[in-house]
Amino acid sequence: MTDRPDVLLLFTDMQRADTIHALGNDVIKTPHLDRLVREGTSFTNCHTPSPVCVPARCCMHYGLYAQRTGVFDNRPMMDDNGRSLPAVLGANGYRTRAVGKCHFTPDKHALRGFDSRRTQEECTSDPEDDDYVAWLEANGYDYYEANGARGEMYYIPQVSCLPAEAHPTQWVGNESVRFIQERATVEEPWFLFSSYIHPHPPFAPPKPWHKLYRTNEVPLPFVPTESEGLLTWVNRAQNRYKWRDRGIDQNLVRTIKAYCYATISFVDYQVGRILAALEATGRLDNTLILFASDHGEYLGDYNCFGKRSMHDAASRVPMIVRMPARFEAGVECDAATSLVDVMPTILGAAGFGREGLDLDGLDLAAVSRGEHADRTVYSQFGSHQQGIYMAVNRKWKYFYSAGDDREFLFDRVDDPQESVNLAGGETSRTSQAEMKQDLLEYLQSVNASEAFLESETGLEWKKYDHIDQTYLRDPDAGFLFQDYPSYELDAPEYLGRGDSE
Repeated sequence: MTDRPDVLLLFTDMQRADTIHALGNDVIKTPHLDRLVREGTSFTNCHTPSPVCVPARCCMHYGLYAQRTGVFDNRPMMDDNGRSLPAVLGANGYRTRAVGKCHFTPDKHALRGFDSRRTQEECTSDPEDDDYVAWLEANGYDYYEANGARGEMYYIPQVSCLPAEAHPTQWVGNESVRFIQERATVEEPWFLFSSYIHPHPPFAPPKPWHKLYRTNEVPLPFVPTESEGLLTWVNRAQNRYKWRDRGIDQNLVRTIKAYCYATISFVDYQVGRILAALEATGRLDNTLILFASDHGEYLGDYNCFGKRSMHDAASRVPMIVRMPARFEAGVECDAATSLVDVMPTILGAAGFGREGLDLDGLDLAAVSRGEHADRTVYSQFGSHQQGIYMAVNRKWKYFYSAGDDREFLFDRVDDPQESVNLAGGETSRTSQAEMKQDLLEYLQSVNASEAFLESETGLEWKKYDHIDQTYLRDPDAGFLFQDYPSYELDAPEYLGRGDSE
Protein backbone atom coordinates (compact mmCIF):
# COMPACT_ATOMS: atom_id res chain seq x y z
CA MET A 1 0.00 0.00 0.00
CA THR A 2 1.36 3.40 -1.00
CA ASP A 3 2.24 5.93 1.70
CA ARG A 4 0.65 8.71 -0.32
CA PRO A 5 -2.73 9.60 1.16
CA ASP A 6 -6.03 9.13 -0.58
CA VAL A 7 -7.93 12.41 -0.91
CA LEU A 8 -11.65 12.94 -0.34
CA LEU A 9 -13.15 16.35 -1.08
CA LEU A 10 -16.73 16.51 0.22
CA PHE A 11 -18.44 19.49 -1.35
CA THR A 12 -21.88 21.04 -1.03
CA ASP A 13 -23.54 23.85 -2.93
CA MET A 14 -24.70 27.07 -1.26
CA GLN A 15 -24.08 26.01 2.36
CA ARG A 16 -23.48 28.76 4.88
CA ALA A 17 -20.64 28.40 7.35
CA ASP A 18 -23.01 28.57 10.33
CA THR A 19 -24.93 25.38 9.53
CA ILE A 20 -22.85 22.86 11.50
CA HIS A 21 -23.95 21.91 14.99
CA ALA A 22 -20.48 21.49 16.49
CA LEU A 23 -19.49 24.96 15.27
CA GLY A 24 -22.27 26.76 17.08
CA ASN A 25 -25.63 26.04 15.44
CA ASP A 26 -27.72 24.59 18.26
CA VAL A 27 -30.66 23.68 16.01
CA ILE A 28 -29.18 21.80 13.07
CA LYS A 29 -28.34 18.09 13.36
CA THR A 30 -25.01 17.22 11.72
CA PRO A 31 -23.49 14.36 13.74
CA HIS A 32 -21.04 13.25 11.06
CA LEU A 33 -19.78 16.73 10.26
CA ASP A 34 -19.51 17.17 14.02
CA ARG A 35 -17.22 14.16 14.02
CA LEU A 36 -14.99 15.82 11.43
CA VAL A 37 -14.92 18.94 13.63
CA ARG A 38 -13.84 16.84 16.64
CA GLU A 39 -11.24 14.89 14.69
CA GLY A 40 -9.96 17.64 12.42
CA THR A 41 -9.26 21.36 12.14
CA SER A 42 -12.06 23.81 11.35
CA PHE A 43 -11.18 27.00 9.49
CA THR A 44 -13.94 29.28 10.73
CA ASN A 45 -13.03 32.32 8.65
CA CYS A 46 -13.03 30.69 5.21
CA HIS A 47 -14.45 32.68 2.29
CA THR A 48 -15.38 31.94 -1.27
CA PRO A 49 -13.26 33.61 -3.97
CA SER A 50 -16.53 34.44 -5.75
CA PRO A 51 -20.00 34.12 -4.19
CA VAL A 52 -21.67 32.21 -7.02
CA CYS A 53 -21.34 28.64 -8.30
CA VAL A 54 -19.28 28.58 -11.52
CA PRO A 55 -16.53 31.07 -10.62
CA ALA A 56 -16.15 29.69 -7.08
CA ARG A 57 -15.71 26.16 -8.40
CA CYS A 58 -13.38 27.33 -11.16
CA CYS A 59 -11.18 29.07 -8.56
CA MET A 60 -11.02 25.96 -6.40
CA HIS A 61 -10.43 23.64 -9.36
CA TYR A 62 -7.41 25.61 -10.59
CA GLY A 63 -6.17 27.14 -7.32
CA LEU A 64 -6.51 30.68 -8.71
CA TYR A 65 -8.48 33.74 -7.66
CA ALA A 66 -11.30 34.87 -9.94
CA GLN A 67 -9.27 37.81 -11.18
CA ARG A 68 -6.88 35.30 -12.77
CA THR A 69 -9.48 32.88 -14.12
CA GLY A 70 -11.49 35.77 -15.58
CA VAL A 71 -14.76 34.14 -14.42
CA PHE A 72 -16.97 36.30 -12.19
CA ASP A 73 -20.49 34.91 -12.69
CA ASN A 74 -22.26 31.83 -14.03
CA ARG A 75 -20.70 32.17 -17.46
CA PRO A 76 -18.32 29.93 -19.45
CA MET A 77 -15.18 28.96 -17.57
CA MET A 78 -11.68 29.67 -18.74
CA ASP A 79 -10.24 27.09 -21.15
CA ASP A 80 -8.73 24.13 -19.33
CA ASN A 81 -5.07 24.97 -18.81
CA GLY A 82 -4.05 21.38 -18.03
CA ARG A 83 -3.06 22.37 -14.48
CA SER A 84 -6.28 21.67 -12.59
CA LEU A 85 -6.18 19.89 -9.23
CA PRO A 86 -7.21 16.48 -10.63
CA ALA A 87 -4.86 16.88 -13.60
CA VAL A 88 -1.86 17.50 -11.35
CA LEU A 89 -2.80 14.60 -9.08
CA GLY A 90 -3.39 12.36 -12.09
CA ALA A 91 0.01 13.22 -13.53
CA ASN A 92 1.53 12.09 -10.24
CA GLY A 93 -0.06 8.68 -10.04
CA TYR A 94 -3.53 9.33 -8.60
CA ARG A 95 -6.77 7.87 -9.92
CA THR A 96 -9.28 10.74 -9.95
CA ARG A 97 -13.09 10.57 -9.94
CA ALA A 98 -15.82 13.22 -9.69
CA VAL A 99 -19.28 12.24 -8.49
CA GLY A 100 -22.15 14.74 -8.61
CA LYS A 101 -22.21 18.41 -9.50
CA CYS A 102 -19.14 19.92 -11.17
CA HIS A 103 -20.94 22.76 -12.98
CA PHE A 104 -18.30 22.89 -15.69
CA THR A 105 -19.21 25.36 -18.42
CA PRO A 106 -19.74 25.59 -21.31
CA ASP A 107 -19.35 21.80 -21.62
CA LYS A 108 -20.96 20.28 -18.55
CA HIS A 109 -19.60 16.84 -19.52
CA ALA A 110 -15.98 17.99 -19.66
CA LEU A 111 -13.44 16.13 -17.53
CA ARG A 112 -11.10 19.08 -16.85
CA GLY A 113 -8.44 16.73 -15.52
CA PHE A 114 -10.56 13.98 -13.96
CA ASP A 115 -10.06 10.42 -15.16
CA SER A 116 -13.80 9.81 -14.92
CA ARG A 117 -17.04 11.39 -13.77
CA ARG A 118 -20.47 10.25 -12.64
CA THR A 119 -22.67 13.24 -13.42
CA GLN A 120 -25.58 14.64 -11.42
CA GLU A 121 -26.13 18.19 -12.57
CA GLU A 122 -28.93 20.73 -12.25
CA CYS A 123 -31.76 21.48 -14.67
CA THR A 124 -31.78 18.31 -16.73
CA SER A 125 -34.39 15.60 -17.17
CA ASP A 126 -32.67 13.91 -20.10
CA PRO A 127 -31.43 10.35 -19.41
CA GLU A 128 -28.89 10.72 -22.22
CA ASP A 129 -27.52 13.88 -20.63
CA ASP A 130 -26.90 12.84 -17.03
CA ASP A 131 -25.82 9.63 -15.26
CA TYR A 132 -28.20 10.15 -12.36
CA VAL A 133 -31.22 10.79 -14.59
CA ALA A 134 -30.31 7.69 -16.60
CA TRP A 135 -30.21 5.71 -13.34
CA LEU A 136 -33.65 7.01 -12.38
CA GLU A 137 -35.11 5.98 -15.73
CA ALA A 138 -33.49 2.54 -15.59
CA ASN A 139 -34.94 1.95 -12.13
CA GLY A 140 -38.45 3.14 -12.93
CA TYR A 141 -38.45 6.45 -11.05
CA ASP A 142 -39.97 9.76 -12.12
CA TYR A 143 -37.03 11.74 -13.43
CA TYR A 144 -38.65 15.07 -14.33
CA GLU A 145 -37.40 17.90 -12.07
CA ALA A 146 -35.52 15.35 -9.97
CA ASN A 147 -33.80 18.13 -8.01
CA GLY A 148 -37.07 19.92 -7.22
CA ALA A 149 -39.42 22.32 -8.99
CA ARG A 150 -37.82 25.66 -9.84
CA GLY A 151 -39.32 28.80 -11.40
CA GLU A 152 -41.90 30.30 -9.07
CA MET A 153 -41.27 27.42 -6.64
CA TYR A 154 -37.56 28.15 -6.32
CA TYR A 155 -37.76 29.24 -2.67
CA ILE A 156 -40.95 27.38 -1.73
CA PRO A 157 -40.14 24.46 0.59
CA GLN A 158 -41.15 21.20 -1.07
CA VAL A 159 -40.97 17.48 -0.50
CA SER A 160 -38.92 15.61 -3.08
CA CYS A 161 -40.92 13.65 -5.64
CA LEU A 162 -38.42 10.83 -5.05
CA PRO A 163 -38.00 8.54 -2.03
CA ALA A 164 -34.86 8.78 0.06
CA GLU A 165 -33.23 5.79 -1.64
CA ALA A 166 -33.52 7.46 -5.06
CA HIS A 167 -32.89 11.05 -4.01
CA PRO A 168 -30.00 12.83 -5.79
CA THR A 169 -28.13 13.28 -2.51
CA GLN A 170 -28.38 9.55 -1.79
CA TRP A 171 -27.24 8.70 -5.32
CA VAL A 172 -24.08 10.77 -4.90
CA GLY A 173 -23.51 9.05 -1.55
CA ASN A 174 -24.00 5.63 -3.13
CA GLU A 175 -21.61 6.34 -6.00
CA SER A 176 -19.00 7.73 -3.59
CA VAL A 177 -19.17 4.67 -1.35
CA ARG A 178 -18.94 2.39 -4.40
CA PHE A 179 -15.79 4.14 -5.61
CA ILE A 180 -14.13 3.82 -2.19
CA GLN A 181 -14.98 0.13 -2.01
CA GLU A 182 -13.71 -0.51 -5.55
CA ARG A 183 -10.38 1.14 -4.75
CA ALA A 184 -9.93 -0.56 -1.37
CA THR A 185 -7.34 -3.11 -2.49
CA VAL A 186 -5.66 -1.09 -5.23
CA GLU A 187 -2.14 0.27 -4.68
CA GLU A 188 -2.77 3.43 -6.68
CA PRO A 189 -3.93 6.34 -4.47
CA TRP A 190 -7.15 8.10 -5.35
CA PHE A 191 -8.81 11.51 -5.32
CA LEU A 192 -12.61 11.57 -5.00
CA PHE A 193 -14.67 14.74 -5.46
CA SER A 194 -18.01 13.89 -3.82
CA SER A 195 -20.22 16.86 -4.71
CA TYR A 196 -23.83 17.50 -3.68
CA ILE A 197 -26.31 19.94 -5.23
CA HIS A 198 -28.06 20.51 -1.90
CA PRO A 199 -28.57 22.69 0.05
CA HIS A 200 -28.88 24.75 -3.14
CA PRO A 201 -32.58 25.55 -3.64
CA PRO A 202 -35.14 24.25 -4.34
CA PHE A 203 -35.11 22.88 -0.79
CA ALA A 204 -36.56 19.44 -1.53
CA PRO A 205 -35.60 16.83 1.09
CA PRO A 206 -37.12 13.35 0.78
CA LYS A 207 -39.63 11.85 3.19
CA PRO A 208 -39.34 11.60 6.18
CA TRP A 209 -36.42 14.04 6.31
CA HIS A 210 -38.76 16.95 5.51
CA LYS A 211 -40.17 16.66 9.05
CA LEU A 212 -36.77 16.66 10.78
CA TYR A 213 -37.16 20.34 11.74
CA ARG A 214 -40.44 22.03 12.60
CA THR A 215 -40.98 25.67 11.77
CA ASN A 216 -41.37 26.84 15.36
CA GLU A 217 -38.00 25.26 16.25
CA VAL A 218 -36.07 27.34 13.72
CA PRO A 219 -34.92 30.86 14.68
CA LEU A 220 -35.83 33.85 12.57
CA PRO A 221 -33.18 35.22 10.21
CA PHE A 222 -30.91 38.05 11.29
CA VAL A 223 -32.51 41.33 10.23
CA PRO A 224 -30.86 44.36 11.85
CA THR A 225 -32.74 47.64 12.12
CA GLU A 226 -30.87 49.25 9.25
CA SER A 227 -30.97 46.24 6.92
CA GLU A 228 -31.93 48.21 3.82
CA GLY A 229 -28.85 50.37 4.18
CA LEU A 230 -26.62 47.29 4.26
CA LEU A 231 -27.69 45.98 0.83
CA THR A 232 -26.07 46.19 -2.59
CA TRP A 233 -27.84 46.38 -5.93
CA VAL A 234 -27.48 42.64 -6.41
CA ASN A 235 -29.39 41.88 -3.19
CA ARG A 236 -32.42 43.74 -4.52
CA ALA A 237 -32.09 42.13 -7.95
CA GLN A 238 -31.94 38.64 -6.45
CA ASN A 239 -34.91 39.22 -4.18
CA ARG A 240 -36.92 40.13 -7.25
CA TYR A 241 -35.90 37.39 -9.64
CA LYS A 242 -36.11 34.77 -6.90
CA TRP A 243 -39.73 35.82 -6.21
CA ARG A 244 -38.92 36.99 -2.69
CA ASP A 245 -39.54 40.76 -2.57
CA ARG A 246 -43.30 41.06 -2.04
CA GLY A 247 -43.27 41.05 1.74
CA ILE A 248 -41.91 38.76 4.44
CA ASP A 249 -43.96 35.91 5.88
CA GLN A 250 -41.90 35.05 8.94
CA ASN A 251 -43.32 31.56 9.32
CA LEU A 252 -42.66 30.82 5.66
CA VAL A 253 -39.07 32.05 6.05
CA ARG A 254 -38.59 29.77 9.04
CA THR A 255 -40.02 26.87 7.04
CA ILE A 256 -37.58 27.66 4.23
CA LYS A 257 -34.76 27.42 6.77
CA ALA A 258 -36.20 24.19 8.20
CA TYR A 259 -36.24 22.52 4.79
CA CYS A 260 -32.78 23.88 3.97
CA TYR A 261 -31.50 22.40 7.23
CA ALA A 262 -33.14 19.08 6.34
CA THR A 263 -31.24 18.93 3.04
CA ILE A 264 -27.98 19.58 4.92
CA SER A 265 -28.74 16.82 7.42
CA PHE A 266 -29.39 14.42 4.55
CA VAL A 267 -25.98 15.32 3.11
CA ASP A 268 -24.52 14.77 6.57
CA TYR A 269 -26.05 11.28 6.54
CA GLN A 270 -24.12 10.54 3.34
CA VAL A 271 -20.94 11.83 4.96
CA GLY A 272 -21.48 9.27 7.71
CA ARG A 273 -21.88 6.47 5.18
CA ILE A 274 -18.69 7.55 3.39
CA LEU A 275 -16.69 7.71 6.63
CA ALA A 276 -17.97 4.24 7.49
CA ALA A 277 -16.77 2.96 4.10
CA LEU A 278 -13.32 4.43 4.72
CA GLU A 279 -13.17 2.78 8.14
CA ALA A 280 -14.29 -0.56 6.72
CA THR A 281 -11.49 -0.46 4.14
CA GLY A 282 -8.90 0.56 6.72
CA ARG A 283 -8.09 3.80 4.86
CA LEU A 284 -9.64 6.46 7.11
CA ASP A 285 -6.53 7.82 8.78
CA ASN A 286 -4.54 7.69 5.56
CA THR A 287 -7.14 9.82 3.78
CA LEU A 288 -7.01 13.60 3.63
CA ILE A 289 -10.66 14.66 4.06
CA LEU A 290 -11.85 18.18 3.30
CA PHE A 291 -15.42 19.39 3.68
CA ALA A 292 -16.38 22.72 2.09
CA SER A 293 -19.00 24.53 0.01
CA ASP A 294 -18.81 26.89 -2.96
CA HIS A 295 -20.59 29.85 -1.29
CA GLY A 296 -23.34 30.63 1.19
CA GLU A 297 -27.00 31.70 1.12
CA TYR A 298 -28.73 34.67 2.74
CA LEU A 299 -31.70 32.53 3.91
CA GLY A 300 -33.67 35.61 4.92
CA ASP A 301 -30.85 37.54 6.62
CA TYR A 302 -31.28 41.27 5.92
CA ASN A 303 -34.62 40.18 4.35
CA CYS A 304 -32.58 38.74 1.46
CA PHE A 305 -32.23 35.47 -0.39
CA GLY A 306 -29.58 34.06 -2.70
CA LYS A 307 -25.85 34.77 -2.85
CA ARG A 308 -23.62 37.05 -5.00
CA SER A 309 -22.96 39.78 -2.41
CA MET A 310 -20.29 39.81 0.29
CA HIS A 311 -21.96 39.53 3.70
CA ASP A 312 -20.86 36.45 5.62
CA ALA A 313 -24.19 34.77 4.86
CA ALA A 314 -23.10 34.52 1.22
CA SER A 315 -19.31 34.70 1.33
CA ARG A 316 -18.29 32.58 4.33
CA VAL A 317 -18.23 28.81 3.84
CA PRO A 318 -17.46 25.72 5.92
CA MET A 319 -13.91 24.40 5.76
CA ILE A 320 -13.04 21.33 7.84
CA VAL A 321 -9.89 19.28 7.24
CA ARG A 322 -9.17 15.88 8.78
CA MET A 323 -5.88 14.03 8.53
CA PRO A 324 -4.33 13.07 11.87
CA ALA A 325 -0.76 13.23 10.58
CA ARG A 326 -1.11 16.86 9.44
CA PHE A 327 -4.06 18.49 11.20
CA GLU A 328 -4.64 18.67 14.94
CA ALA A 329 -7.96 17.34 16.21
CA GLY A 330 -10.62 19.62 17.64
CA VAL A 331 -8.93 22.89 16.65
CA GLU A 332 -10.69 25.99 15.34
CA CYS A 333 -8.56 28.42 13.33
CA ASP A 334 -9.87 31.94 12.64
CA ALA A 335 -7.16 33.06 10.21
CA ALA A 336 -8.61 34.15 6.87
CA THR A 337 -8.70 31.30 4.36
CA SER A 338 -10.22 30.66 0.94
CA LEU A 339 -11.29 27.93 -1.45
CA VAL A 340 -8.12 28.69 -3.42
CA ASP A 341 -6.31 26.99 -0.51
CA VAL A 342 -7.84 23.60 -1.33
CA MET A 343 -5.42 22.76 -4.13
CA PRO A 344 -2.16 23.64 -2.33
CA THR A 345 -3.43 21.84 0.80
CA ILE A 346 -4.05 18.64 -1.15
CA LEU A 347 -0.77 18.86 -3.05
CA GLY A 348 1.07 19.47 0.22
CA ALA A 349 -0.45 16.41 1.85
CA ALA A 350 0.40 14.32 -1.22
CA GLY A 351 4.01 15.49 -1.06
CA PHE A 352 4.01 17.39 -4.35
CA GLY A 353 5.58 20.78 -4.96
CA ARG A 354 4.00 23.81 -6.57
CA GLU A 355 6.63 24.39 -9.23
CA GLY A 356 5.16 25.68 -12.48
CA LEU A 357 1.66 26.07 -11.03
CA ASP A 358 1.73 29.68 -9.72
CA LEU A 359 -1.10 29.05 -7.25
CA ASP A 360 -2.81 31.79 -5.26
CA GLY A 361 -3.60 29.76 -2.14
CA LEU A 362 -1.72 28.41 0.86
CA ASP A 363 -1.38 24.98 2.42
CA LEU A 364 -3.90 24.99 5.27
CA ALA A 365 -1.57 22.83 7.32
CA ALA A 366 0.77 25.82 7.59
CA VAL A 367 -2.11 28.17 8.37
CA SER A 368 -3.30 25.83 11.14
CA ARG A 369 0.15 26.04 12.74
CA GLY A 370 -0.23 29.80 13.14
CA GLU A 371 1.60 30.88 10.01
CA HIS A 372 -0.07 33.65 7.98
CA ALA A 373 -2.33 34.59 10.91
CA ASP A 374 -2.88 38.13 9.63
CA ARG A 375 -3.43 37.12 6.03
CA THR A 376 -6.03 38.84 3.82
CA VAL A 377 -8.06 36.93 1.21
CA TYR A 378 -10.07 38.31 -1.70
CA SER A 379 -13.36 37.77 -3.51
CA GLN A 380 -15.15 39.23 -6.50
CA PHE A 381 -18.57 38.99 -8.12
CA GLY A 382 -19.16 40.53 -11.53
CA SER A 383 -16.96 43.18 -13.11
CA HIS A 384 -17.07 46.74 -14.40
CA GLN A 385 -20.38 48.38 -13.42
CA GLN A 386 -21.59 45.18 -11.74
CA GLY A 387 -18.39 44.48 -9.85
CA ILE A 388 -18.42 43.80 -6.11
CA TYR A 389 -14.92 43.42 -4.63
CA MET A 390 -13.94 42.17 -1.16
CA ALA A 391 -10.89 41.93 1.09
CA VAL A 392 -11.20 40.18 4.45
CA ASN A 393 -8.85 39.21 7.26
CA ARG A 394 -9.15 38.18 10.89
CA LYS A 395 -10.28 41.64 12.07
CA TRP A 396 -11.85 43.46 9.13
CA LYS A 397 -14.04 42.93 6.09
CA TYR A 398 -14.10 45.62 3.41
CA PHE A 399 -16.05 45.49 0.18
CA TYR A 400 -16.97 47.90 -2.57
CA SER A 401 -19.98 47.75 -4.90
CA ALA A 402 -19.32 49.59 -8.18
CA GLY A 403 -23.00 49.50 -9.13
CA ASP A 404 -23.87 51.48 -5.99
CA ASP A 405 -20.55 53.34 -5.62
CA ARG A 406 -20.61 52.32 -1.97
CA GLU A 407 -18.01 51.06 0.47
CA PHE A 408 -18.74 48.68 3.33
CA LEU A 409 -16.57 48.00 6.37
CA PHE A 410 -17.37 45.52 9.13
CA ASP A 411 -15.53 44.79 12.36
CA ARG A 412 -15.38 41.00 12.39
CA VAL A 413 -14.47 40.80 16.08
CA ASP A 414 -16.88 43.33 17.63
CA ASP A 415 -19.69 42.95 15.08
CA PRO A 416 -19.53 39.38 13.75
CA GLN A 417 -23.13 39.54 12.47
CA GLU A 418 -22.26 42.55 10.29
CA SER A 419 -25.00 44.83 11.58
CA VAL A 420 -23.20 48.20 11.34
CA ASN A 421 -21.42 49.52 8.26
CA LEU A 422 -18.45 51.47 9.62
CA ALA A 423 -17.40 52.89 6.24
CA GLY A 424 -17.25 56.65 6.44
CA GLY A 425 -17.03 56.73 10.22
CA GLU A 426 -14.38 58.75 12.01
CA THR A 427 -13.23 56.00 14.37
CA SER A 428 -12.61 53.50 11.55
CA ARG A 429 -11.18 55.86 8.93
CA THR A 430 -7.65 54.46 9.15
CA SER A 431 -8.76 50.82 8.98
CA GLN A 432 -11.06 51.57 6.06
CA ALA A 433 -8.25 53.29 4.16
CA GLU A 434 -5.84 50.41 4.84
CA MET A 435 -8.29 47.72 3.72
CA LYS A 436 -9.26 49.73 0.64
CA GLN A 437 -5.64 50.26 -0.30
CA ASP A 438 -4.84 46.59 0.20
CA LEU A 439 -7.70 45.55 -2.07
CA LEU A 440 -6.89 48.09 -4.77
CA GLU A 441 -3.21 47.12 -4.74
CA TYR A 442 -4.18 43.48 -5.12
CA LEU A 443 -6.45 44.32 -8.06
CA GLN A 444 -3.63 46.33 -9.60
CA SER A 445 -1.24 43.39 -9.20
CA VAL A 446 -3.56 41.17 -11.26
CA ASN A 447 -4.23 43.86 -13.86
CA ALA A 448 -7.94 44.24 -13.03
CA SER A 449 -7.92 47.65 -14.68
CA GLU A 450 -11.71 47.82 -14.94
CA ALA A 451 -11.84 48.25 -11.18
CA PHE A 452 -9.37 51.02 -10.37
CA LEU A 453 -7.83 54.29 -11.50
CA GLU A 454 -4.26 55.45 -10.96
CA SER A 455 -3.77 59.11 -10.12
CA GLU A 456 -1.14 61.34 -8.58
CA THR A 457 -2.67 60.70 -5.16
CA GLY A 458 -2.73 56.91 -5.55
CA LEU A 459 -5.28 54.25 -6.44
CA GLU A 460 -9.02 54.90 -6.47
CA TRP A 461 -12.15 53.04 -7.50
CA LYS A 462 -13.16 53.53 -11.11
CA LYS A 463 -16.59 55.14 -11.18
CA TYR A 464 -19.55 53.78 -13.14
CA ASP A 465 -23.16 54.84 -13.39
CA HIS A 466 -25.31 53.27 -10.71
CA ILE A 467 -27.12 50.08 -11.70
CA ASP A 468 -30.56 51.00 -13.04
CA GLN A 469 -33.13 49.24 -10.87
CA THR A 470 -36.19 51.25 -11.89
CA TYR A 471 -37.70 47.97 -13.10
CA LEU A 472 -38.32 47.14 -9.44
CA ARG A 473 -41.16 49.68 -9.46
CA ASP A 474 -43.14 47.19 -11.55
CA PRO A 475 -44.06 44.30 -9.22
CA ASP A 476 -44.28 41.89 -12.17
CA ALA A 477 -40.95 42.70 -13.82
CA GLY A 478 -37.59 40.98 -13.58
CA PHE A 479 -38.56 37.46 -12.54
CA LEU A 480 -36.44 34.42 -13.32
CA PHE A 481 -38.08 31.34 -14.84
CA GLN A 482 -35.86 28.27 -14.53
CA ASP A 483 -38.01 25.61 -16.14
CA TYR A 484 -36.19 22.49 -17.22
CA PRO A 485 -35.31 22.07 -20.92
CA SER A 486 -37.95 20.15 -22.91
CA TYR A 487 -40.61 21.47 -20.54
CA GLU A 488 -44.09 20.82 -21.94
CA LEU A 489 -47.53 21.08 -20.40
CA ASP A 490 -49.55 17.92 -20.83
CA ALA A 491 -52.91 19.66 -21.05
CA PRO A 492 -53.18 21.07 -24.59
CA GLU A 493 -56.98 21.24 -24.82
CA TYR A 494 -57.39 22.98 -21.49
CA LEU A 495 -54.84 25.58 -22.56
CA GLY A 496 -56.42 26.00 -25.99
CA ARG A 497 -53.46 24.36 -27.73
CA GLY A 498 -55.14 21.22 -29.07
CA ASP A 499 -57.83 20.33 -31.54
CA SER A 500 -61.34 20.44 -30.15
CA GLU A 501 -63.46 17.39 -30.51
